[in-house]
Amino acid sequence: MTMGSQARAGHDYQVMTHKYILPLVEQSGCVPLLVPTCCGVDDLDHYLDMADGLYLTGAGSNIDPGLYGQENLTPEKQQDQERDRVDIALIHGALARGLPIFGICRGMQELNVALGGDLYQKVYSEEEYEDHREDSTASVDEQYGESHAITLVEGEWLRQVLGSDTIMVNSLHGQGLCRLGEGLHPLAYAEDGLVEAVGMKGGPFVLGVQWHPEWKASENPYSIRLFKAFGEACRARTVQRKPRLEAVS
Repeated sequence: MTMGSQARAGHDYQVMTHKYILPLVEQSGCVPLLVPTCCGVDDLDHYLDMADGLYLTGAGSNIDPGLYGQENLTPEKQQDQERDRVDIALIHGALARGLPIFGICRGMQELNVALGGDLYQKVYSEEEYEDHREDSTASVDEQYGESHAITLVEGEWLRQVLGSDTIMVNSLHGQGLCRLGEGLHPLAYAEDGLVEAVGMKGGPFVLGVQWHPEWKASENPYSIRLFKAFGEACRARTVQRKPRLEAVS
């Protein structure tokens, strides 16, 4: 899992919030390997060689729209081009190695852009869609509370994992998937028709979700099932790896 850039008191930091790390440990049963995005892409193969999965988290920044051939319609929003560059490279590297991928919010959008798709930069300005942003004046618990229902696509594996045809999810995003990237297909839709989850057929575990299952994951049975499924996919990958060479004295 990669970190993001953040400036504080004149210093540049690499950060990642607890809410993303804890369910990876507590529900997925994985050991997080935090990757800095400030050092470029030259050493990413070393990280991928140590990993059994790729976890793409959300963030407060938007993806650079130049990466999907559009002008920036939200200049007031923070960008993190170092993270863009690193995560897109990691996605291609993970797919080449057959690693499981789990992307949340921005992470799902990164997956789509990496595979040649594009985004609605302002879902709330599109006539056919509702406003999926949170209320910035509300408490954090209210912002991450249940907002709307999503429908899981019939016959797809995500419906089986979650054990339901519809679930309630939170909604804290201004952007969303438009044209899907190569190989991706919808696994869930919001009530207004916006794609809320994507997967990839004929490969390893690949899942992107637009909502935030990491929020108080231990209290949400659907979040638990998602993180457990990712952990199981990572452990299946572990079994396929060659055993580490023991040190010779």
